[in-house]
Amino acid sequence: MGVQAIVGAQWGDEGKGKMTDLLAENADWIVRYQGGSNAGHTIMNEYGKFALHMLPSGVFHPGKSNVIGPGAALDADSLLAELDELERRGVPKPKLYISDRAQLVLPVHRLLDRLEEERLGGRSFGSTRKGIAPFYADKYAKLGLQVSELLDETRLAERLERLMEPKRVLLEHLYGQPAPDLSGMAAELLETGRRLAPFLADTTALLQHALRRGERILAEGQLGALRDPDHGIYPFSTSSSTLAGYAPVGAGVPAREITEVLAVVKVYSSCVGAGPFVSELHDAEAEELRRRGGSGGEYGATTGRPRRMGWFDVTAARYGCQVQGATGIALTNLDVLGYLDEIPVCVQYEIDGERTDEFPVTGRLQRAKPVLTNLPGWRCDISRARTLADLPREARSYVELVEQALGVPVQYVSVGPERGQTIFCHR
Repeated sequence: MGVQAIVGAQWGDEGKGKMTDLLAENADWIVRYQGGSNAGHTIMNEYGKFALHMLPSGVFHPGKSNVIGPGAALDADSLLAELDELERRGVPKPKLYISDRAQLVLPVHRLLDRLEEERLGGRSFGSTRKGIAPFYADKYAKLGLQVSELLDETRLAERLERLMEPKRVLLEHLYGQPAPDLSGMAAELLETGRRLAPFLADTTALLQHALRRGERILAEGQLGALRDPDHGIYPFSTSSSTLAGYAPVGAGVPAREITEVLAVVKVYSSCVGAGPFVSELHDAEAEELRRRGGSGGEYGATTGRPRRMGWFDVTAARYGCQVQGATGIALTNLDVLGYLDEIPVCVQYEIDGERTDEFPVTGRLQRAKPVLTNLPGWRCDISRARTLADLPREARSYVELVEQALGVPVQYVSVGPERGQTIFCHR
């Protein structure tokens, strides 16, 4: 059956959680392969509304196997809190496996993240302060802790000492802060290891065996293409690759097994965090779209911060689909635009007096101005539509414009936050 990657084509917040939850019904395994608790996937189902930060979005389907892969940034505190929340709200206990090679986001990473953002002040990157950048810095400096090391007290003490040695200097001399007590850190991590031990497994072997049995795997991405550190709006990016191309690495499956890439695309633009955002709206116009958007408004699922809002950006979304290698599109939040008489769309950029269809490097992007065109609105509620034929002509035209402009077939259209509010485009 192979692997289907579900990824974002924009800045994140596109609706990947809903699509993963929806498609998990026909999958056997759902894998988080990158990122950590710095972004949330909002899901609405028969149990209520949830914002998952570490758990894969297949946990609401009993019997499905959920995996946190070796490429994820494992925030154990967030994960355990989410498991407790599911139990408290009556969700059946999910089948969960955590890679014994996954590395840990530690409290000291979150501390350093917060202190650095405070030090930068107005020059900050808009971090979620979840410790992601310091975590990845340690990972690639070979200072990180693998979760399996929490089960070996002697090795943990040695690794923790190496990890903390340079941080003592940073904390004392750059931030004027005392270093955390090493013995206290070790004791807390040993307790965390005890709680995580039942979930630890060689998930790479599990997934390889599943593929040989012909089972279906969903690889769930975090954030979107434009936050990728190599291909996005660096340095206003995250610290892990947000692309489907990283899914084989972060999940532990052969690259040849990625047979489908579903790019989730929102029908307008939104983002949390700093950086260039060409089609951005301001004041009352932005607030109106923000209030109507999402499932209860456009606010960060992790931070609660109001999202920056903008019109649909063809140039950005097309580029996102290209670098993702999209084979299909899930178009989300179409119902939100039903209040508009006319719907502006950013179809090109103007940079230094010249128009372009290409998505440029950050320095040029910061000088870009949107070239807008207007499409007719449909001025009605479409949340009950279940086929393309149920949509007003103007809404169908909007879907067709996206498909033609991005050059990728639209396979799903979401007209509301719940699973059933999805049009399957059999065309």
